Amino acid sequence: MSDVAVAVLAAGRGERLGGRTPKPLVTLQGRPLVAWALDAALATTFRPVVLVVGRGGMAVRRAAPAGVVVVRARKWRQGIARSLWAGLEALDHWARVGAVCIGLADQPLVGAEAYRRLAAAHRDGARLAVATYDGTRGNPVLLDRSLWGEARKLRGDLGARALMDHHAVTEVDCTGTGDPIDVDTLADLGDLERRLEDG
Repeated sequence: MSDVAVAVLAAGRGERLGGRTPKPLVTLQGRPLVAWALDAALATTFRPVVLVVGRGGMAVRRAAPAGVVVVRARKWRQGIARSLWAGLEALDHWARVGAVCIGLADQPLVGAEAYRRLAAAHRDGARLAVATYDGTRGNPVLLDRSLWGEARKLRGDLGARALMDHHAVTEVDCTGTGDPIDVDTLADLGDLERRLEDG
């Protein structure tokens, strides 16, 4: 049976957040957002775990623990499609990997169990799967290797979700495993800080 890998995309422009710090390195409770995202990925048994970097790539790379495969998205300013392409390219030579779960560095509360549930859906035959929370599609998203070629044709800010318009999608209930909330602005970050402090 083929293995499932994880790719965490951390190459975005982060324009809405502002400031000089790359968004993956903005801290939540004293830890970079990317560290939270990688914690969830590494808590699974899935390997490799790939981190795709762009803006501030060297600094973001240093935030990755040992064992994470770090790749730089060329032309990352062109949008998330370039990050996805870089992650898939990095996994190409891992012949045993039959699917990848794609997470985002600016979603620090996505849990490891969401990745595990998507992998279980893949074992049951899903080629394209998405985590749902209270019935709403979120992240991560799983792509079977048979869809990677099509994913590489995406451009701009079209990510794996664009494939859902053309393929059957398996929705995987991940309610209670975490939260796919995005940190796009400083206000989002502040709200999340308060939420975690309140327990």
